[in-house]
Amino acid sequence: MPYALFVDERQIGPGLPTEAAVWKQALDASLISDLPVANEAGGAVLPARYHVKEIREEFCAPDPAWRLPDEIS
Repeated sequence: MPYALFVDERQIGPGLPTEAAVWKQALDASLISDLPVANEAGGAVLPARYHVKEIREEFCAPDPAWRLPDEIS
């Protein structure tokens, strides 16, 4: 499952394959100054209201047999 960066409940970044990729994106965007490390003491890493969470991307492939009508009445 991909992950993305959110502010409140609005997704502000693209879906990326790993949580680490989202953290790197936040670092590149200067939202954080250093990547979080699992063994460090807790504390807010992202600014208030920002968070990383797993997303569910849904893709819908069109039916190959479907075609637009030749005429519209």
